[in-house]
Amino acid sequence: MKRLILLIALVLASTPGQARQFDLPPAGGGPTVEELVIESTTDLAVFRPMVEAFQLRNPGLAVTYRELTSNEIAARQEEACASGEFVADVVISSAVDQQLKLVNDGCAKPLVLAEAERLPGWARWRDELFGFTFEPAVMVYNRAWFSEVGAPQSRFEFIDLLRSSTYYAGRIGTYDIASSGLGYFFAFQDALQAGTWGRVVESLGRNNAKLYCCTFDILERVADGRLLIGYNVLGSYALDYIREDDRIGIVLPRDYTLVMARAAFVPRQARAQLAAARFVDFMLSAEGRDILSNDMRLLSPIDGAERLERLTGQKADDLETFRPISMTPALLVGLDEAKREIFMRQWRAALPGLKARR
Repeated sequence: MKRLILLIALVLASTPGQARQFDLPPAGGGPTVEELVIESTTDLAVFRPMVEAFQLRNPGLAVTYRELTSNEIAARQEEACASGEFVADVVISSAVDQQLKLVNDGCAKPLVLAEAERLPGWARWRDELFGFTFEPAVMVYNRAWFSEVGAPQSRFEFIDLLRSSTYYAGRIGTYDIASSGLGYFFAFQDALQAGTWGRVVESLGRNNAKLYCCTFDILERVADGRLLIGYNVLGSYALDYIREDDRIGIVLPRDYTLVMARAAFVPRQARAQLAAARFVDFMLSAEGRDILSNDMRLLSPIDGAERLERLTGQKADDLETFRPISMTPALLVGLDEAKREIFMRQWRAALPGLKARR
C-alpha cells in the first residue's frame, strides 16, 4: 500500500497542471510559532519523512508544502525575483539547470551552512545553491528475461545487444525528451559525455523504442515484461520501486554513470530565512542523509556513491565510473533556445517514427 501511494503520487507530480498545496501543522499539534513555505518538484509522499523530522526538531513550526513542475517553479521564481515579491522560503527542484539560472540571476540569498562544507564541489554553486541528493541515471531490465543471458552492463553492450537481434523492437523504453524536462536534461548531458550518444539514439530508433513522460511508466512496463530494458531511468525511483517489486534489475553503466543532485536555494525574498537555512542544513546533516537513504532512496552527494553500491550490490570499478553533473554555468548551455532546437531536431531525425506513450 505504501508503494502504491508513492507511485500514484509520482505520476500526479509529473503531470502538468497538477500543482497541489499541503499545510502541515506543528508536530504534536501545538500552536504555530513560525511558518516555512517550501516549493518543490518532489511529491510530498516522497519528501514527507524529511519535513516531519525537521518539524520534530523545531517545535511550533508549521510547513506549507507546494508541489509544482520544474517549469512552473522557474517561472514563479523568475517573476518573484524581478518584482521582489514573496513566493517561498525554500525552492527545491530536480531541474538543476533552471535552478542555476535563477541563482546566477541573483535570486538566491547566500547562506553560511556548517554541513555544506562537506559537500563535494560539483554539488554546490557558491554559497547559494546546494545539491542534497545523489541520483544516478541507470538502465533497468526485466530480471526474468535476462536471467540466463545477463543484462548489458554498459552503453557499448547495450548498443551491441540492440544491433544483434530484432527481438527488442518495441521493447525498449526511455523518456520523451520533448515532454520530460528530466529526460531532456539527461539526454543533453549524455551527448556531452561521450561519442556513444549518436549510436545509442540510432539504436533506439531502429528498435522502435517507446517514449514516456514519467519514470513510473517505464518501471511498470519493464517489471511486467511489456518492456525489457529502460534506458537513462532515474535511479532513485528505481531503487524505491524494487523495495517491493524485484522483477526489475538495476545497472550502473560501467562506461560511465551520470549522477544528478536535486538542488535547493533560499530566495532573497524569503520571510522565514533562518528556518529556511536550518532546513537546508538539516537535509545535508548526518540525520538528513539517513532519511534520504533509508526512507526516500535519494541518497546524498556526501556519501551517496558508497551507499549506492551497497543498495544495488553492484561494485563500481572505481569512483570515476560516476560522472556527477556539476553545478556550473556550463549547465546554462542546454537552456539556450537555439541549441535546444538543434538538439531536438537531431533527436527527431534519429527517431522519426516515435511517438510518446503516456
